[in-house]
Amino acid sequence: MTKKIGFIGVGNMGSAIVKGLASRDDIELHGVDFNKANLERLNREHGLIVHESATDLAKACDYIVLAVKPQHAEPVVKELTPLLDKGKCLIAICAGIPLSTYEDWTEDRCPVVRIMPNTPALVGHGVSAVCLDNHNLTDEIKALVPELFASIGQVHVLPEKLFDAFTGVIGSGPAYVFYFMEAMIESGVALGLTRAQSVEMVKGLFLGSAVMAEQSEHSVSELREMVTSPGGTTIRALMHFDRQALRGDIIDGVFESYYRSIELGDQ
Repeated sequence: MTKKIGFIGVGNMGSAIVKGLASRDDIELHGVDFNKANLERLNREHGLIVHESATDLAKACDYIVLAVKPQHAEPVVKELTPLLDKGKCLIAICAGIPLSTYEDWTEDRCPVVRIMPNTPALVGHGVSAVCLDNHNLTDEIKALVPELFASIGQVHVLPEKLFDAFTGVIGSGPAYVFYFMEAMIESGVALGLTRAQSVEMVKGLFLGSAVMAEQSEHSVSELREMVTSPGGTTIRALMHFDRQALRGDIIDGVFESYYRSIELGDQ
């Protein structure tokens, strides 16, 4: 049976999910957005069925993906609430809004799933946390939603109490990686490489290292040890990092992101 999946918001993340699902023949994709150009492109390239309003979309769809900015979520959900029932499922990807808030806004009329993807989902290599704690969820929904979001990368089913930890490590994680990449690029330039050379080399370094970590039977610690010869260049750099307590600083930074996620959820 064809499932009708509707997207309220087809910006970067909404568009990425649409693209990931477009090849499936058991899904009918619907969308609404203020950006008509995005809608037209997704209609042309991926067969997205375009609606004039969120309420029209909600009437037509079984699964409603809320992909708007967090500050716009409440009025949109409350507008839809009279149309919701146990036969529809709201999937919310807005950061920082707890499941209990969606349950209040929807008056507990329908199943609600909370999901948090990170930005590499835009290129099909995301890591997403899915919360299936809502008491209205059926076994069918619990099976289907993680499968749908697997189209944009890894999916991990987590209790909502671990979402702040996920935010600190994975949600904010791409920024940490890019920050370190920036430092590596600047180091290359300072040592005489052209900026173009340094950028290309560092991108290759991170891509190759990630693929190696993914495919190797060794742990990341063992892979690090394989590069670290006794008395060599690598151990010299790593000892400097340790003297500067870089590992501890990274861990502390992750915890700061975690604490901020808790603060935002309490507001």
